[in-house]
Amino acid sequence: MDAAIDNPKRSDGLDISPAEGGYIIHQPEQDRVHFLNATAIVILELCNGDNSSQQIADLLRQAYELPNDQLGMVAETLGQLKAAGLVV
Repeated sequence: MDAAIDNPKRSDGLDISPAEGGYIIHQPEQDRVHFLNATAIVILELCNGDNSSQQIADLLRQAYELPNDQLGMVAETLGQLKAAGLVV
């Protein structure tokens, strides 16, 4: 797991609005807009600086009764959120 996103935290200043099929995330300072599906928005919301990537994966497994091999999906999503500047 990438140490830079071991305890990811949602970036400040994000405007989050529900939309059909997911959520629209606006980064006003960068004038960028992103669309996140329901799973990605849950991961983003769990990025509070306190939860590790492993804890986020465990919480998703419990909430959605997922198989035990979901850490890779969470790590991939966290990497995408970090690359987009939505988490630090």
